[in-house]
Amino acid sequence: MRHWLLKSEPATFGIDDLAAAPGKTTAWDGIRNYQARNFIRDQIRPGDSAFLYHSSCAQPGIVGVARVTRGPFADVSAFDRRDPHYDPGSNRDQPRWFSFDIELKRRLRHVITLDALRTHQTAQLAGLMLLRAGNRLSITPVEEAHWRFILTLE
Repeated sequence: MRHWLLKSEPATFGIDDLAAAPGKTTAWDGIRNYQARNFIRDQIRPGDSAFLYHSSCAQPGIVGVARVTRGPFADVSAFDRRDPHYDPGSNRDQPRWFSFDIELKRRLRHVITLDALRTHQTAQLAGLMLLRAGNRLSITPVEEAHWRFILTLE
């Protein structure tokens, strides 16, 4: 089992949207970065766990825990001309973009803020991709030791 951090802007799709989804489950789609796509296609598997992270908001941080329930599979938003994630170069026989399903396991008791994470970046969270300068990936792996430590911050 692997661990992940999934970034989302709460104004676009946040933990409240996931909690309101049927079965608290939805496809995690619309990823249009090749490195993040490779994580989805090559590494993310059912049973993996994920932190839900709200970005581009007043208080960026980890807000919940989810589990991967299905995937990877072709991201159908790439084929829909009406979807903002449409990609005319993608084809169904050899998809360029992939998706996976997640299920909300729980909300955290409080947001573990980006600032709180940064206070530990030279010790317990050294190497956490989220804290690397210039990192803008919406999906990043989380090492087991980082996962366990972050949960203690709740």
